[in-house]
Amino acid sequence: MNVATVILAAGLGTRMKSDKAKVLHTVAGRPMIEYPVAMARALGSTRVVCVLGHQADKVREAVERRFGAGSIEVAIQSEQRGTGHAVLMAEPQLGDHDGLVLILYGDTPLLTRAVLERLVAGASSSTVTMMTARLPDPRGYGRVVRDSDGKFVKIVEEKDATDAEQRLDEINAGIYCGPAKFFFHTLASIGTNNAQGEIYLTDVMERAARQLGVVTVEAAADEVMGCNDRVDVAKADRIVRLRLAEELMRAGVAVRDPERLYVEPGVEVGRDTVLGPNVELRGKVKIGSGCVVEQGAVITDCTVGDRVHIKPYCVMSESTVANGAQIGPWCHIRPGSVIEDDVHLGNFVETKKTRMGRGAKANHLTYLGDADVGEKVNVGCGTITCNYDGYVKSRTVIEDGAFIGSDTQLVAPVTVGRGAVTAAGTTVYRDVPAGALALTRPELVFVEGWAERKREKMQARKGTNGVSGGAAGNVKHAPNFPKPKTKKKKQAPVKAKTKASVKGKPARRRG
Repeated sequence: MNVATVILAAGLGTRMKSDKAKVLHTVAGRPMIEYPVAMARALGSTRVVCVLGHQADKVREAVERRFGAGSIEVAIQSEQRGTGHAVLMAEPQLGDHDGLVLILYGDTPLLTRAVLERLVAGASSSTVTMMTARLPDPRGYGRVVRDSDGKFVKIVEEKDATDAEQRLDEINAGIYCGPAKFFFHTLASIGTNNAQGEIYLTDVMERAARQLGVVTVEAAADEVMGCNDRVDVAKADRIVRLRLAEELMRAGVAVRDPERLYVEPGVEVGRDTVLGPNVELRGKVKIGSGCVVEQGAVITDCTVGDRVHIKPYCVMSESTVANGAQIGPWCHIRPGSVIEDDVHLGNFVETKKTRMGRGAKANHLTYLGDADVGEKVNVGCGTITCNYDGYVKSRTVIEDGAFIGSDTQLVAPVTVGRGAVTAAGTTVYRDVPAGALALTRPELVFVEGWAERKREKMQARKGTNGVSGGAAGNVKHAPNFPKPKTKKKKQAPVKAKTKASVKGKPARRRG
């Protein structure tokens, strides 16, 4: 039979003590509402209706951001009058649905596909299934009451339970599957004859026990746990992360410390890859085989090839890294970067919207933004692309085989030709021809005797004031400074002796 899913997610969640709707709080990096929606889709539900209330627009946006526009239908429960009333809010969408309805909750992210498949498989046009669990401490939950043959009879709430019923350890998880028309017809007829004036789903199950068959499906205790406060969210987060780590390890990934791996659903990692402690893999991450991702790396929405070494404390987002690259430590790969085969990016290197060609290297303290770096280019320490003039961003092109000297500033838009060289300290503000040397270094001059005269002057000041160590400038009370002397004519700087310059080449200087 066709299965439609109704997800109850209208509550504010006051125990969260938050301005954010409860189902928007995250477990393993995903809003809780995503988990039941993902399960419904995995089970092949033909329609998914989310019953929303508080911050309905934001909840819908969160779901559609992940699964696409139109992935769910929304019913609004403006007044919370019980779980049964919430299901009735979905009747306008599903009133003509001639199949099964699966009822889930937006705050139960730990349900597994296996147990839900058993629940759906047991339901039919004449059978309702319900999920139960056995808890060592069932306080606060409704108890499942059975007859002497073990057949389901009813659900009794704890406040209404006898002493014998309170000692029962089988609890109602509140998750059901059965004929949609039976649920909607029964909910419309049972009324609100209780102290709270609410419509309860549990009343439907008591009638189903009399009119249809009821089959129970037992789940593990942690699977049915609801997240009602931040402590519950943290517990659920840990359980999901450990499940994901276990899946990776069973697929051939080495996880050095599963308790300290932060990984989100949907992450893919190849066999023989090693993940160090405190690694975070967020969003759509795909890592190839034979890689090493060391401690503290944070990778978001990236594709990483095979045999890549990501060293400690790198941050990478929305980028691609090809085979054999070495990244880090403390490297920042910002969105739009394409790192090709065998590239080396070292400590404190930052890229943004930059392509690094095969075998290129930038090993130290470098910023490459809006750049196209060719194959086997060497970028020296301290190099920056000056890509923003306060109004527009422009690109820098460094062609294959160029050598960029340390402390080079590349003022975009600019191109450094194939095989060209920039000298250390150069500011490149015009295109550099292929094979040329770009040099903007100022001429080196010497002032003969300056250091000796400076020493004599400071020693004289020390003797006059009784101040030691040349620190007179830092002393508040130093009244006996010598009077200023008449200025002497400055001695002209003595240029360093050089050999005659060869035409077309810079002069060779001593020293």
